[in-house]
Amino acid sequence: MNSPVQKRSVVVAGHKTSVSLEQEFWEGLKEISRLRSTSLVETLHGIATGRADGNLSSAIRLFVLDHYRTQAERSGARPPAADGASPALSRSSNVVTPPAFRKSA
Repeated sequence: MNSPVQKRSVVVAGHKTSVSLEQEFWEGLKEISRLRSTSLVETLHGIATGRADGNLSSAIRLFVLDHYRTQAERSGARPPAADGASPALSRSSNVVTPPAFRKSA
């Protein structure tokens, strides 16, 4: 997974800004917006207004990470072992697999 950073211009709260994210984060953000039945613009606005400090790109990455961590916790997935071994997550119907980790058909 070696995704180059993609820079996009977005308008948040009436202000034009640029956001640099890896493709996997863009895909995750779009998927979260779709699951919440909100537009990408609405999701970005919520992230921008809810962040404490830092840049918007970092806030988006943390938002996407938090979403998928929460989904994993709800599914009963265990965190990685202390030795770095990662248990396999089940693909139950209530778990959304991040786009970056989906196996191609």
